[in-house]
Amino acid sequence: MKKILSLTAALLTVCSFASAQIQDLASPDGKLVVSFKLTDTETPTYSVKYDGKDMLMDSPIGIMLDMGSKPTLQGLPQGREAGNGDFTKNLTLVSVKDNEAVADYSLDRIKVAHVNHKYVQRVITLQNASRQNIEFEFRVSDNDIAFRYNIPVGQQRKSTRVLFENSGFTFPDGTTTFLTDQSDAMIGWQRSKPSYEEGYTNDGPMSKKSGYGHGYTFPGLFHVGENGWVLLCETGVSSRYCGSRLSDCVNNTYKIEFPMPDENNGNGTVCPAVRLPGSTPWRTITVGSTLAPIVETTVMWDYVEPVYETTHKYKYGRGTWSWIVWQDASCNWDDQIKFIDLASAMNFEYILIDAGWDQNIGYDRMEQLIKYANSKNVDVFLWYSSSGNWNDITQSPINRMDNSVVRKKEMAWLEKVNCKGIKVDFWGGDKQETMQLYEEVLSDADDHGLMCIFHGCTMPRGWERMYPNYVGSEAVLASENMYFGQGACNEEAFKATLHPFIRNTMGCMEFGGCFMNRILNKQNSGRGSKLMTGPIFQIATEVVFQNPIQNIAICPNNLEDAPEICMDWLKTSPTQWEETRFIDGYPGKYVILARKDVTGKWHVAGLNATKEPIKEKIALPFFEDGTVQVYSDDASFENPTLSSVKYKGKKGYQIEIAPNGGVIIEQ
Repeated sequence: MKKILSLTAALLTVCSFASAQIQDLASPDGKLVVSFKLTDTETPTYSVKYDGKDMLMDSPIGIMLDMGSKPTLQGLPQGREAGNGDFTKNLTLVSVKDNEAVADYSLDRIKVAHVNHKYVQRVITLQNASRQNIEFEFRVSDNDIAFRYNIPVGQQRKSTRVLFENSGFTFPDGTTTFLTDQSDAMIGWQRSKPSYEEGYTNDGPMSKKSGYGHGYTFPGLFHVGENGWVLLCETGVSSRYCGSRLSDCVNNTYKIEFPMPDENNGNGTVCPAVRLPGSTPWRTITVGSTLAPIVETTVMWDYVEPVYETTHKYKYGRGTWSWIVWQDASCNWDDQIKFIDLASAMNFEYILIDAGWDQNIGYDRMEQLIKYANSKNVDVFLWYSSSGNWNDITQSPINRMDNSVVRKKEMAWLEKVNCKGIKVDFWGGDKQETMQLYEEVLSDADDHGLMCIFHGCTMPRGWERMYPNYVGSEAVLASENMYFGQGACNEEAFKATLHPFIRNTMGCMEFGGCFMNRILNKQNSGRGSKLMTGPIFQIATEVVFQNPIQNIAICPNNLEDAPEICMDWLKTSPTQWEETRFIDGYPGKYVILARKDVTGKWHVAGLNATKEPIKEKIALPFFEDGTVQVYSDDASFENPTLSSVKYKGKKGYQIEIAPNGGVIIEQ
């Protein structure tokens, strides 16, 4: 019997080429185990156990390529044509190569400042019936799995199309889901969807179909009963591939799906094209017996590399933003002066000037307005539409970001007037051509020292490490929906306690909230959406929601009518973090997490979405014995408090969070 030998005998055992039963691959701590095998029909599958418990059952894996031979529909889903690049069945094992490595890097725009952890790597080379090879590459760390397909140069083709992936995730019976629907294309405001702005199910059954019938956007969280938790996502998506999503569930299995044909007004491809040799993005699986590995994972950044280097030093921080409460009418000279003065009074680094500035203020006066802001030690972000022929958006500036000739001229002007960043809105799709435009905007912006925020957009997939001037994406049902309807205000706490476990744990989330107005209008009174959460809840989201640029929804009147302790806290609120730790919580109910800022100060933030107070004793081992500062909401939300409390680590801390309230504990 021929043997496959591993570099680490403790992790790997002997296997047989004849039966193709490849030895299990275990994480460095031995708890996370991936099993790969070829079935009797030579079909590849894999499964996952954590601490001896089933997290994923035998799941499909494989890929279908157009390799240039005579097309056949045999074995393909209806409507998909292909050459002979079938790597989903009739495969034989060629080789297995194992290695150990370390993910070691520093990054200033994610939940931690420095990452250093070991992982094991396995590359399985397989051959199909047409004698073509492919590599299935796995990387496994203590709580994360990433896999991708490496495609060598073919005999006939030096490029290929990926017709579909057979990558799937099969869960044990009884698993519940925390998923957000993929919307129809070309619906919503000015036909600008999909934009990753749908609601979430909470502990939903796998049998429940998606709301639009198109499956679910990444990421997706799954509760595998008493066994633990699984978070699915993807990373490393650039101009060289499309963004993907999860299908509806069939027989407990979710599969990878490519963009819908009618995204972006029907323009662009569905199947990504790959120059050979090439690789697909990573499919990621984060696993834990508790939610701590879900909240603390760095798998989105561990295996990607910078797409380009920068010569610029970017500064992060907080900004004022008139549009979120004062809306379109505020995009005028006088109101923007008020919000610049507010930013200055709050020691904020930025102001975001939203849609319509080119018409209501103009390019010449904008140069003067930026000079005024700079005189107040405030820098400026400006809003743009992504434009193009993929939606009906008329908010301006339009037709600036979709064309390289116009875009480069515009960005040269932005650099000339000392603008520091742009917010680009209304993207509406995940096709490869759309990903190319994201990358082109980012690259051109970096040439001119501009940071980029995206709204109405896809979620980031490792972009914080890939693009040095990327500083945030919306890709969530964000704060604007609270202004537009009471329903979003009623559900704010529920949604806020989902994001740390799902959307925000996998990438920057530019939510744009933290309201100090109780009525979300310019007068802070009368008719309008009413805030249902407390003022400490609001500032606590600035810790819970991670993004290096935080555009905050305060208004000039809040200098007089908001709780002083909240406004004072916002004057020094951090947006960069050295470390993040999960303390306790449950998605959609409550969350308590801790972050250490770049000065070494710890901030513990808690949010409660339940109807009862959260009362429990928590361990805070990173605190020293002594005094801690505690910000708390009262039950009425009218008298938030700041108190100094003695803390002794051996006894822990008795935390109490009011319903729809928040707490911050600092040392």
